[in-house]
Amino acid sequence: MSEIAKNLARIKKYIPKNVTLIAVSKTKPVGTILEAYNSGQRIFGENKAQEMTTKFSDLPKDIEWHMIGHLQTNKVKLIAPFIHLIHGVDSLSLLKEINKQALKNNRTIDVLLQFHIATEETKFGFSIASATAMLDKQEYHLLKNIRVVGVMGMASFTYNEALIRQEFRTLKNYFSSLKTIQFKNENSFQELSMGMSGDYKIAIEEGSTMVRVGSAIFGERH
Repeated sequence: MSEIAKNLARIKKYIPKNVTLIAVSKTKPVGTILEAYNSGQRIFGENKAQEMTTKFSDLPKDIEWHMIGHLQTNKVKLIAPFIHLIHGVDSLSLLKEINKQALKNNRTIDVLLQFHIATEETKFGFSIASATAMLDKQEYHLLKNIRVVGVMGMASFTYNEALIRQEFRTLKNYFSSLKTIQFKNENSFQELSMGMSGDYKIAIEEGSTMVRVGSAIFGERH
């Protein structure tokens, strides 16, 4: 059994059935991804549109691709034909572009709204006020080829577990608030994407439905 297969088996034992494991394969070669695929993993996350498009061409077609990085509007067209879920939507302009490219490909593309919950200034994302303001706009309601299925956020890069837990709780509260008001009639609004290699166990305890795990599966990036 390969190291990757062992890592996947260990992580899957810990993750409950209702939580989706996204194997973060960014920067990893096709051969390495195939090792995970041959161990039963079918959901992979990339953060660069061009890299993902190449891997989509080279790898089995039953893979579910998730865009987990910051997506530039001019790159949406590359992934629109096949993307399963876009995690990091943080503006109306990006939503409009995804809608436009989804329409061209005769599809509806699922997305998550990204919220800024960390202490670092560098992370992207809505505040709850800016998200609700956008969701109330007529422009948003005209977008028929996107479907908002939940929220996503990244905790601070810190060893302070209490802070991480608090940030995940904040995101859970945002999710619950949107579910109660803006998405109360949308059964598809159910994903709470939070937790990475260093904090996915805390995230699951705080209600995460999707975890994005890279180095704990594939080893540290060199």
